[in-house]
Amino acid sequence: MFSTCSKVNEWMLGFGGKWGIAGGWAIDLYIGKETRLHSDIEVALFREDQRVLKKALPDWSFEKIVKGELISWDEEWMELPVHEIHGIHKQAGERLEVLLNEARDGMWIFRRESSISFPESSLFLVSNEGVPYLHPAVVLLYKAKNAREKDHADFNAVKNLLKAEDKEWLCHALRVHVPEHKWIREL
Repeated sequence: MFSTCSKVNEWMLGFGGKWGIAGGWAIDLYIGKETRLHSDIEVALFREDQRVLKKALPDWSFEKIVKGELISWDEEWMELPVHEIHGIHKQAGERLEVLLNEARDGMWIFRRESSISFPESSLFLVSNEGVPYLHPAVVLLYKAKNAREKDHADFNAVKNLLKAEDKEWLCHALRVHVPEHKWIREL
């Protein structure tokens, strides 16, 4: 179970910054079982550690997403709105999507709405298998804006497992970010 996540954990062993599995895999790591098929794997890390990532994965080539297009990423510093990097292992061809996150004064800052924040110290949790992952409430906030069937499935799989304070935080964040979202009523 979670062999894909364990593989990513091995790749990231040399990375000195804070990071965690993101997206649907993060939801499954929180739950403790795979609830659905996953077509890709993403990791979240802080923008300040983008160059640390390149040094930690020297056998990888990277491209950044700029206005919907993949463009080679060399050494230049990436600022917002650029927040997504795609890596490919030069020999094995394995792929990894990297999502850059903002932080200020010990708080994670939601890039889509800077008034929404979360304690940096609680942003990444660790599974029973030792794999770091992004807090599920934050994952759901990202998934809410243009929620697809798999995003609703992730929400339904985890909503009753969230702590009361996490539900409250998510409900507030959703009211700010997508005020009419149906998840608000379900929380």
